[in-house]
Amino acid sequence: MRNYARFIPGEEIQAAELWNFGAIDTTAQLLEAQAKARASEQDQVDLATACQDSRQAGYAAGLIQGRAQAEAELQQKMADFLDNQAQAAAQHFGALFATTQSQLAAAQQTMAQGVLELSCELARQVMRQELSVNPNVLLPVIAEALDMLGAEHRSAVVRMNPADLEVLGGLMPSEFTGMALTLRADPALQPGGCVVESAGMVVDATLQKRWQRAVATLGLESSWEGTSEPS
Repeated sequence: MRNYARFIPGEEIQAAELWNFGAIDTTAQLLEAQAKARASEQDQVDLATACQDSRQAGYAAGLIQGRAQAEAELQQKMADFLDNQAQAAAQHFGALFATTQSQLAAAQQTMAQGVLELSCELARQVMRQELSVNPNVLLPVIAEALDMLGAEHRSAVVRMNPADLEVLGGLMPSEFTGMALTLRADPALQPGGCVVESAGMVVDATLQKRWQRAVATLGLESSWEGTSEPS
């Protein structure tokens, strides 16, 4: 092992060089500069990383916000669409309901008209049957016609079908004792009807007139046999 602590004689020194301590300072400065450069590079890397992280965070936040806004807009559009659809459906069903109500009312009116016409036809048949088997039903008709003349009329002419006159002729004096009646046969009148005349006043109690007055109260127009009866 060599001993580096011994004194070196001059004859052993082959060459010598002047040592410049400034080189040490330059080296130290270089190392310091390199350290600062590395620190600056690290700072730049850290700054770039921070910027990247910030951009990524901003992008993520923007993406979340964009999605939330898009979802809100979509929900609003869906709500508006459903609202418009609901309004359109309500209007459609309202119009359909009104049309249905109108059609139902028309059908009910038609049915009511048919029922009235059928009832009138049945009443006509019943009256004809009653008149054919019981001519005495004309007596209340004659009594009503005489009442329409008024109390001041004490005499009257009663015209009726010859068949009715044959049946009722013998009953009239006893039925209307307070009136002076003149009975006349009129073949132009149908059985079941009569015409009463007194001092220029005429009461038409023919079947046709009585029938027309009866059905008119029901809002109908109908003749007893399709043609007016002469009086």
